[in-house]
Amino acid sequence: MPEEQSTNALSPEQLADEVSRIDGELVKLMNERAKAAEHLARATEGEKSASRGVEQQLLTVLSASRGPLAERALRATFRELISGCQSLVKPIRVAYLGPLYSYSYLATVERFGASAELVPVSTIAAVFEELNRGNADFGVVPLENSTDGRVVDTLGMFARLPVRICGEVQLRIHHNLLAKCSRDDITEVYSKPQALSQCREWLAKHLPNARTIEMTSTAAAAQLASEKPGAAAVASRLAATNYGLDFVAENIEDNPHNVTRFAVIGGEVAPPTGKDKTAVMFEIPHKPGSLADVMTIFKREKLNMTWIESFPMAGGKSEYLFFIELEGHQTDAKVDRALQSLAKKTVRLEVLGSYFTAEPID
Repeated sequence: MPEEQSTNALSPEQLADEVSRIDGELVKLMNERAKAAEHLARATEGEKSASRGVEQQLLTVLSASRGPLAERALRATFRELISGCQSLVKPIRVAYLGPLYSYSYLATVERFGASAELVPVSTIAAVFEELNRGNADFGVVPLENSTDGRVVDTLGMFARLPVRICGEVQLRIHHNLLAKCSRDDITEVYSKPQALSQCREWLAKHLPNARTIEMTSTAAAAQLASEKPGAAAVASRLAATNYGLDFVAENIEDNPHNVTRFAVIGGEVAPPTGKDKTAVMFEIPHKPGSLADVMTIFKREKLNMTWIESFPMAGGKSEYLFFIELEGHQTDAKVDRALQSLAKKTVRLEVLGSYFTAEPID
């Protein structure tokens, strides 16, 4: 008899016993997995490539699933299992743009799990510095937002320090208006500049008389709103829970498809998966046609560029660095050929890394 038919024939009491039995087996299997993963990590020094291992293991698990559990549920479950197993060997130390309950915090937990040692720092530059000084194994920094575009501070730090990208996290950003008072009593709205910008139309329509005030983070705004009468914050659901705030309005972002992409920095080059991107940064000669020469390289190799940005070089010169992402892994033949050609056409070339193309998650 098929398993589903057999289960359907059980009484509620028998079904409860079956669930408890399976739970016991799961606990036993998870501990067996932890022991095997610990031995494997110690034998292969796997703790040095934890970020790569998490993504590869998750891809393998998700590809084997036949339901009914949703991919999101499986991903969260195995992310925490892998994170817990890693902590038995050496806890991964990850710096991120804090404080707790910020969107950067959510992205960091999504990537590394709650068993990692998560270190909040006050600026994007500080994330890079922690990594560069060896105080962290990895870092998580915002790279771009679908509404506000590039994060200049992040791109600028790639130009300053020899830090590489080994992964990405894409979060769908849902902003909420949080307070301890009613909407009619709100006189001030606090949040980070990007969050206020992403909700400007909603705020102008629904709170035209409230003053908007910039903060260093959405989490700091939520904390202030929990303490100050008449104050509200634009922040995440997690911030509402942790600071005891009420939802005055949910999902107030002007763009319903608002996504922030975070770069995972540090670690080793991720192996190819067949669904990868490669990021490069370069400086070209300051003469006519230089950029066109570079673009011709990508066209010749039939490489699709997914993102291109330019930003001024430090020092006040009228010269620019270019940041480009393209489809493919740096070990792919056509990507490798393009990089070799690019090196001949540029004054400076940095291959920032290749990594799996993540899908946006809630």
